[in-house]
Amino acid sequence: MIVTTTETVPGKEIVEILGIARGSTVRARNIGRDVFAGLKSIIGGEIEEYTQLQVKSREQAMERMIEDGRMMGADAIVNIRLSTAMIMQSTAEILVYGTAVKLK
Repeated sequence: MIVTTTETVPGKEIVEILGIARGSTVRARNIGRDVFAGLKSIIGGEIEEYTQLQVKSREQAMERMIEDGRMMGADAIVNIRLSTAMIMQSTAEILVYGTAVKLK
């Protein structure tokens, strides 16, 4: 599956737009990470526990979007975007979406 943030795929022609492919995940922080993050916030610098949580969340949302595109019969997903929204305190949704297309 070709996945790109651009509107087209270089060297390929889009012959059909299948619709919007999307994938999301909702994640919450956990108390163990919060304790270490709290200590690091006093010292300063990157809070690696939260960085890793965000990385895993983005990867899972991207995998779900690609699976959605596959179910639609897409050859590629173009113009992908990523959005993050707070659902409730300590809980966030990561949403990845793009246009599922057929290529020539």
